[in-house]
Amino acid sequence: MTDEPQDPTSGPHTPENPTNEAPVTAQTDAFGQPVQPQFDGESQGTTTTTKPRSARVGLIAALAVGALVGGVAGAGVATWAVSANQDNQVSASTTTPQNIVVNDTESVNVVTAVAAKAAASVVTISVTSNSEAGTGSGVILSKDGYVLTNTHVVTLDGEIANPTVQVTTSDGHLYEASIVGTDPIADLAVIKLKNASGLQPAEFANSSKLNVGETAVAIGAPLGLSNTVTDGIVSALNRSISIASSAAPDSSSGDSSTPNGNGQNGPFDFWQFDNGQGDSQQSQTSAATISLPVIQTDAAINPGNSGGALLNSDAQVIGINVAIASAGDTSSTSQSGSIGVGFAIPANLAQRVANEIIKNGKATHGLLGASVADVTSTSDSSTVGALIKDVTGGGAAASAGLKAGDVVTNFDGVAITSSTDLTAQVRFLPAGAKTDLTYVRDGKSTTVSVTLGELK
Repeated sequence: MTDEPQDPTSGPHTPENPTNEAPVTAQTDAFGQPVQPQFDGESQGTTTTTKPRSARVGLIAALAVGALVGGVAGAGVATWAVSANQDNQVSASTTTPQNIVVNDTESVNVVTAVAAKAAASVVTISVTSNSEAGTGSGVILSKDGYVLTNTHVVTLDGEIANPTVQVTTSDGHLYEASIVGTDPIADLAVIKLKNASGLQPAEFANSSKLNVGETAVAIGAPLGLSNTVTDGIVSALNRSISIASSAAPDSSSGDSSTPNGNGQNGPFDFWQFDNGQGDSQQSQTSAATISLPVIQTDAAINPGNSGGALLNSDAQVIGINVAIASAGDTSSTSQSGSIGVGFAIPANLAQRVANEIIKNGKATHGLLGASVADVTSTSDSSTVGALIKDVTGGGAAASAGLKAGDVVTNFDGVAITSSTDLTAQVRFLPAGAKTDLTYVRDGKSTTVSVTLGELK
């Protein structure tokens, strides 16, 4: 029995050169100096319901859109039309590499410096099968070609099992790649570029040290437009989201959860497929629900940014872009895109999962062993939190003394306001992790130590 909610509900850890000189590219910082940040190989370490931004069409259409925030790319074509209206179209190349160019070093700002330093560590990923194709982004982990991305990018949201994967670096090198391992629970995957060397690994920050309001810079390939830079701030921390993912294992035999009042018809609509021309439709593929702890940002994130980097002002990765919320109705004429509410998987979780995949081919996640629900939907409790509906004998919750009716208000130092919060924070930790949990029973608050089991 798992504590994964079946229904989506709602809260992780948590210059100075003349202007006629040669431009500074992504391989140098704002002062023209080469930068080689390293992947340190170690993990350091309220609520919007959303659904994968996924899209796919046949290769004959020459367009394919990947899942969640998967991208739009020409399948065997060189350009994709970007238009402001039907009568005025501009053709933008999605195959020609575009380095981050600095023409006037006297007006360099923080975003320019971050882009110049980190863009070489972000790649564009193209995934194809016999009938489908899509693009996304990835972050370089090592000089010899390990790259971190999303599971939904390399599987087109679970639609393909044996894809052909190609990776284009910021300087235009094209590599074949193989999948090292995927982790559908955290929607993360690691791929390995063939015959790669001398790549620029990204530097990762400690995401538990983030503050709301900090600079956030996103680099990726939205709509297939590689090396695109957008910026904003960290809008919220300790956020949790529920995503219906076809790549995730079916949890229907696990614990049940009652969704909150927003349900699946709240202010944020779920777009499963988008053919890149404004026509959206719901997925016909049965999808399990996963709960993710995320960083929220207002930096523009669009289809194709998935798997790319969200960076701080020091050009360190603070998160891996994974999803966006879209407002509006679910009619076929609705266009889904960035509304300034984007989500990224925290760097600490991303590093842990990447390290485990590289070492073992897979990653582990904690299991509380309890069926949970939102207090607001099933209880008259005056305490906000995650209601324990049932516990599994011999599981982590039972061993810690939790009982049905208890309301969990804090887990591992993070405030819990819903069942999705609790599930996401439990999944943040690896199997066997020991942490503190606070619950309320009969009006009394108690903190206990809990050792998590392993989600299978």
